[in-house]
Amino acid sequence: MRIVTRADFDSIVCAVLLYEALDINKPVKWVEPSEIQKGLADVEEGDILANLPYDKNCSMWFDHHYTNRIDTPFEGAFEIAPSAAGVIFKYYKDRFTRDYSELVRETDKIDSADLSLDEVLHPESYPSLLISMTISNRDKSDEAYWNKLIDLLRKFDIPEVFHDPEVKKRCKKVIEQNKAYETLLKEHTHVEKHVSVTDFRSLDEAPVGNRFLVYSLFPETIVNMKIRYDNEDREKVIIGVGHSIFNPNCKVNVGLMLSNFEGGGHRGAGACNFHKSKTDKNIRELLDILLENKANEE
Repeated sequence: MRIVTRADFDSIVCAVLLYEALDINKPVKWVEPSEIQKGLADVEEGDILANLPYDKNCSMWFDHHYTNRIDTPFEGAFEIAPSAAGVIFKYYKDRFTRDYSELVRETDKIDSADLSLDEVLHPESYPSLLISMTISNRDKSDEAYWNKLIDLLRKFDIPEVFHDPEVKKRCKKVIEQNKAYETLLKEHTHVEKHVSVTDFRSLDEAPVGNRFLVYSLFPETIVNMKIRYDNEDREKVIIGVGHSIFNPNCKVNVGLMLSNFEGGGHRGAGACNFHKSKTDKNIRELLDILLENKANEE
C-alpha cells in the first residue's frame, strides 16, 4: 500500500492524514495529474490516489476536482470541496489521534484561494500560506523536502513546523522570489478587456512566485491566463487559468473548459499542457471563451 499524489500543500496534507489513518509504510509516489490522464503513471493495485484524477488500477481514490468526477463505483470518496485533504479528513474522522482540524481548515482556505488582500500581499505574516508557497512541482529534486514536510506536519503544529531550519530557509527564499515575481508579472502581463494574460515564454525559465498576486495587481480583471514553457521540456506549453479572487465575476467553469485542451481542474482554476505546435490555436480559443464570459456548465 502506498500513497500516490502530486506536489502541492493540499496533497502533502492528504498524505499526512492517510499515513495517520492507515497502516502505510511505503514512501509517497509523486506524480502529475497529466501523467494520470495520459496513462503515463505507474499506478498499482493497493495504491491510494489523492488529489489526482482516478486511475482504474488504484485501490482507493480521494479527490475534489470538478473535472475528475467519475460514474463508476470506487473505494474512497469524491466531493466538490475546498480541498482533497478535507475529503479525507471527513472520511477518516474517527481515526486520528492528533487534532488536524486547524491544519485542514488552513488547507481548505489556501487550496480554494479564500484569501484576503492582506494575505495575498503579505504572505510572510501567515505561516501556513507561506509554507504552502515553498512547495513547487517544478523540481523533482525537492521530493526529500516534500517528504520532510509530511513528517513534520504529522508531529507538529504549523508554528513549530515554521521554525524548522530548512522550512525557515525556504520561506525566506519564497519572500525574495515573490518580490522578483511581482516585477516580472508587471512586465509580462497585458490586459484584454476583463482578462489578464501573463506570458512567460520569452524567459529562459518560468519564474516561481505568489500565484494570487496577479489578481491584486490587475483588480479590473476577472480572470488570468498564464502561459509558459515546461521548464524541463520546451516542446511543451503549460497554460494555467484562474478566476480573480477579488473580482468574482467570471462565469466560465475553468476546469470544464480546460478539459477540452488536454487539462482540467476546478470551476475557478485549472491548467492544461500540450505540444507547442498547438499554442497559437489554443491560446486564441481559450481567450475567446474567457472574453465571451459565458457560463459553460454541463
